[in-house]
Amino acid sequence: MSERLHELIFGMADVDEARKVVIEELESGADPLNIVDTLSRLLNEVGEKYEKGDLFLSELMWIGYLASEITGLLKPYLPSDHRRAKGKVVVGTVKGDIHDIGKNIVVMMFQADGWEVVDLGVDVTPERFVEAVREKKPAVLGLSALLTSTMEEMKAVVEALERSGLRKKVKVIVGGRPISREFAEEIRADGYAEDSVKAIKAVSELTGHGRRGA
Repeated sequence: MSERLHELIFGMADVDEARKVVIEELESGADPLNIVDTLSRLLNEVGEKYEKGDLFLSELMWIGYLASEITGLLKPYLPSDHRRAKGKVVVGTVKGDIHDIGKNIVVMMFQADGWEVVDLGVDVTPERFVEAVREKKPAVLGLSALLTSTMEEMKAVVEALERSGLRKKVKVIVGGRPISREFAEEIRADGYAEDSVKAIKAVSELTGHGRRGA
């Protein structure tokens, strides 16, 4: 299965083709846990290739979508203790910013890596973020911004969490084109990631979860 899954992922296969191959493997008696482990190793390889510039952003987006579909297909076949998500992540693009491409890639990659993701969408107010943290009780809150003019909204979210008494209950990670590690430290965020691959690594470190198969 390892070779076939590699061909599917790096060949940018059609979703229906990927589903057909995975179902055939499962019906022939393949261990779904082995498929999950193989997929995780392949995602690590995808991350390395993207960081080296060997994959385009559009390719990363498609692989993330494909991996999410395969993961969703495998879940019913997994033992109950392996169906549980690594944890819950709430993500959203901050108030005044309606860009969602980067956020959507992060969502797909997190889902493919085994996280439960609550996507609040774009133009999300600090109050909505606070409400989501209170109701959903995520391990991590991910804030995205593409515009320099909306960067300060991230600080507003952190401050709103502090006022609500929820700041210590959630790890805050920030990212987006204008965001830097220095800015993340300045607003007292817990982590920073410049892309979806680094976001998975950062969240894994913040929560004590390693990548499957790593």
